Amino acid sequence: MRSQTILKIIFLVVFLGWLLIWILLPTKAYTKTWSPKLENKLNSTYFREQGTNLLLFTFPMMFTGAMGCIYLHLHQKKTEKLHAHPRSGAVRRRLGMLRRPVLVMSPIGIVTGMELTFAAMFAALLIWSLANYLRTSFGHLHMHKAGEKVWQAKFRSVSLRLGYIGNICWAFLFFPLTRGSSILPLVGLTSESSIKYHIWLGHLSMVLFAAHTIGFIIYWAITDQMIEIIEWSKTYVSNLAGMIASAIALVLWVTSSPRIRRKMFEVFFYSHHLYTLYILFYAIHVGVEYLSMIAPGIFLFLVDRHLRFLQSRQRARLLSARLLPSPTIELNFSKTPGLYHNPTSIVFLNVPSISKLQWHPFTVVSNCNMEQDKLSVAIKVQGCWSQKLHQQLSSSNLDRLEVSIEGPYGPSTPQFLRHEQLVLVSGGSGITPLISIIRELIYHSQQPNRLISPNLRATAAN
Repeated sequence: MRSQTILKIIFLVVFLGWLLIWILLPTKAYTKTWSPKLENKLNSTYFREQGTNLLLFTFPMMFTGAMGCIYLHLHQKKTEKLHAHPRSGAVRRRLGMLRRPVLVMSPIGIVTGMELTFAAMFAALLIWSLANYLRTSFGHLHMHKAGEKVWQAKFRSVSLRLGYIGNICWAFLFFPLTRGSSILPLVGLTSESSIKYHIWLGHLSMVLFAAHTIGFIIYWAITDQMIEIIEWSKTYVSNLAGMIASAIALVLWVTSSPRIRRKMFEVFFYSHHLYTLYILFYAIHVGVEYLSMIAPGIFLFLVDRHLRFLQSRQRARLLSARLLPSPTIELNFSKTPGLYHNPTSIVFLNVPSISKLQWHPFTVVSNCNMEQDKLSVAIKVQGCWSQKLHQQLSSSNLDRLEVSIEGPYGPSTPQFLRHEQLVLVSGGSGITPLISIIRELIYHSQQPNRLISPNLRATAAN
């Protein structure tokens, strides 16, 4: 208990320090006073000019990710004891109030009070950064061409600083995509619950980068410097690389719109793999010094992606399949008894005979405590992929069907056991996560020495 508390304090201090650096970055105190001193002490022959950014922006989150693995390992040991005693208190009630939905609006979806608070704080950070960047820049305007007017120099400065603000969005963009993240569970998040933050940050960064690109095109046009678009500098900013990155980003942005994503999912899915080229040309455009500021999220995502790739190369053993009414498919896989997952966890399935690249998420309906050697998912037949799977199961031998699994991913603890009453509402295929919850309640209701709320015990018994 004491070691976990110490780790929590360390995580909080490191994270707040990391955020403080982002807040101070656009100020004169940082650029004129702190930055030169840090560069003299931290930059070296090996790290060169990015030594300061590696220590201030990369190291804190990499340290948090590494130590987070230790914390989650220690946290898992006391999970049983923690869930046996539902928590209460004024602090918990206030946090519960913040987690309630306060805004339901398309296209951002359901937003809780806590999410709205942090979104407002993040917006304040962006406004603060832009205001300080512009104040410092306007105070020391640099003319990039003979005869350039003041308003033209200011227009260029605004366009450049919009790119700086987009860089802040990119510093947080990849953390929600890391499915096996050791950072998200530290704040009670999972990759599937925080994927909307990636969507929000993606749209916001694309707006800022589009304004950045369009602003420079307009600036070059009004100052007769359109030749700058195709400049590929080896020692300074490569404008052509930035234009290529912007073109790729436009494709990613357009194909990720809700209309295309829902009606033409394969177009969205395959085009989103262009992110590798986007990162490449983005890195060439901004340089290593600025890339190191957003490197932690990208690095952790790439490590997670590599581990998922290694896992996906193995074929899962399919024990049985049932074709149910609706129509619905139930797939039962063999599972190592030591593999534990909490209710509402999800797995990603890939059937190479249907598509070698497509991975689809499904909720695990089996329970680890009641079915230790089996993992089951239920799939409603309603799309092209699931229809092809239904046809294969109806016509072919089960042993010939090859399936790969990624996961399971889900919450680190079954939070619903802490509540005295539960109201479960679902419709259609939304029943699948509730099945795993009900099975968990049934299991705990059958344990004579298990401390569980009488209301939950009665619900599970019925």
